Amino acid sequence: MPRETNQARAERTRKIIAGLQRTYPTAHCELNFSNPLELLVATILSAQCTDKRVNLVTAELFKRYRSAADFANAPLAELEQAVKTTGFFRNKAKNIQACCRKLVERHDGEVPRMMDELTALDGVGRKTANVVLGNAFGINVGVVVDTHVTRLANRLGLTKQGDAVKIEQDLVKLVPPAQWTLFSHWLIWHGRRRCAARKPDCAHCEIAALCPSAAI
Repeated sequence: MPRETNQARAERTRKIIAGLQRTYPTAHCELNFSNPLELLVATILSAQCTDKRVNLVTAELFKRYRSAADFANAPLAELEQAVKTTGFFRNKAKNIQACCRKLVERHDGEVPRMMDELTALDGVGRKTANVVLGNAFGINVGVVVDTHVTRLANRLGLTKQGDAVKIEQDLVKLVPPAQWTLFSHWLIWHGRRRCAARKPDCAHCEIAALCPSAAI
């Protein structure tokens, strides 16, 4: 099979985007939030945890802690108990508290809108920063690369990388900047609803004709 040219891959990506956009016209972040701080905390909690579980936890959490100062000043044991069912709760509670203390000290309790300022916060890497920038502020700085995006980007032949930073570098070359945030939502929704890790539903896949891994 001849190697795909960059131009051919870019054209195929355009068709994949069109197919996913038709299939998931309402795709959005499935973490519940009403402000940037809530999304930041929810995204930290979402590591190794389902969005459904995080939403159950944050429904109560955000009633109790409404500001960065609330999280910063909470007794750590109390915060740990509040997020316990999301897994890795001691580390998550510690990161949320340290992150919120920096928000209070450096940013007057507000969530910053810059990648470098976000990634300087405890528990915040590029993925979390991209989630917050894209969904809370509508700022497209990069593509969120989670487990679904990693799996689908490789299956679709858009990258051969396993490292999230390298995957993101490949994807931003193929996807128009205005669609970077939406593209991750489309892949995540497709990963949850059609292209599962163990048994992808290739027979009913809306973009199977564009996927080199289909029916393998």
